[in-house]
Amino acid sequence: MAAGILLLVIGAILSFGEKFLPFGRLPGDLFVEKENFTFYFPVVTSLIVSVILTIVLNVLFRR
Repeated sequence: MAAGILLLVIGAILSFGEKFLPFGRLPGDLFVEKENFTFYFPVVTSLIVSVILTIVLNVLFRR
């Protein structure tokens, strides 16, 4: 239940905070746009989200 609420909050922040947070547009995120082709891979954004989730989950599940 707590994980679902956490995911809901994170999703809302990313959806509504898109104008204020630079997630997805950080230096190091790969973005290639050609005539008929667009490739986007958020390398740095993925690393930051991974570190934040690791810290949060370690704090929540540490006994």
